[in-house]
Amino acid sequence: MNAKKIITLLLAAVLVLSLAACGTKPAENGGGDGEPQTLEEAKTLYDQLVAQENAIQAENTELWEKVFLSADKGMGMMEDGKNYGEFLLSTIEAAKEQFTDEEYELLKEKATEIKNIEDRLAALEEKFPSLSETPAEDGSMSVPAGSDKTTPPDDGSMQKFPAFEGKDLDGNTVKSSELFAKNAVTVVNFWFTTCNPCVGELGELDALNKELAEKGGALIGVNTFTLDGDETAISEAKDVLAKKGATYQNVYFASNGEAGKFTTNIFAYPTTYVVDRNGNIVGDPIVGAITEKKQAEALQAQIDKALSADRG
Repeated sequence: MNAKKIITLLLAAVLVLSLAACGTKPAENGGGDGEPQTLEEAKTLYDQLVAQENAIQAENTELWEKVFLSADKGMGMMEDGKNYGEFLLSTIEAAKEQFTDEEYELLKEKATEIKNIEDRLAALEEKFPSLSETPAEDGSMSVPAGSDKTTPPDDGSMQKFPAFEGKDLDGNTVKSSELFAKNAVTVVNFWFTTCNPCVGELGELDALNKELAEKGGALIGVNTFTLDGDETAISEAKDVLAKKGATYQNVYFASNGEAGKFTTNIFAYPTTYVVDRNGNIVGDPIVGAITEKKQAEALQAQIDKALSADRG
C-alpha cells in the first residue's frame, strides 16, 4: 500500500485508503430480515460499509481538507457522544462561510451519508463486538486506534502496541521489542508533514523527549507519509523536524504490517500513545495537540502512571 495514496482529512486530516475505495460495491445485508445473522455476514457488510465511507472521503479532497484545516487543533474526533458523521456535520457548519452554497450542500450531503454509515457500523459492533477488534501479531486482540473502545479488557489484560521492525529517518534499523524494552516509558506520536497542529507541537514534543530521557524514557514520532520508506516523504519530514528544532527519533515501517494497519485506523491527528516497557499501551490515546492544556495534562498523567508501574 503506497503511503502517497493516503488522503489527509480531519484535524487537518482523516487517513483513508483511496485504493480500498476502488471498485466499491453497495453494501448488501446478509439475513432474510435485511440484517446479517452470522459473524461472517456481519464482517462482509461491515467491510463494505467502511469501503463506502472511504470512497466518500476520497472524493472532493480539497473541500474536505479545507473543512478540517479550520477545526480547533485541540478538538478530538468525537465529542458529547457524537459519531464521526455528526462531528463532520458540526465542523462543516462551523466553516460554512468558507464555501459556496453548492459546496456547502455537497459537503452536508456527504457528511450525512457518513453519519448514516457510522450509525450502521455502530449497530453492527454492538451486535457483533469482535468487529471492532483486530488481531495483533502475538495473537491477542487489539482495538483499532481512533476507536472509543480503548479501555483494557475486563480480564485485566492490556492492549499491546503492534510489533514492528522498521527504520528511523537516517536509515537505522528499529525494532519495537528492543525500543520499548530499553525504556521505562515510550511516547509514540503519530503525525504527518502537512498537518498544522502536528507540526505546531513538534517543539513541545522535543522538550518532552529531553525530560523523558532524564527519567529513563523516550519519545518517538511516526510520520505517516514516510511509511514504506518513501524517500521524498522522509526528506520532507526531516526538513520540517529540523526547522522546528526537533531531534527525537522518528521511525517508519511497512504499511501492510500490523503496525501499518494500526496506523491507517487512526482518524484524528496528531494522536499520541504511551507505551510501557512490556509494549503495553497505557490508557487511552491522546487525540489532539499537546499544546492544548487538556491533552498535555492527560499525556503527563499516563506517563506518570507508566513510570510509577515501572518502578514497581
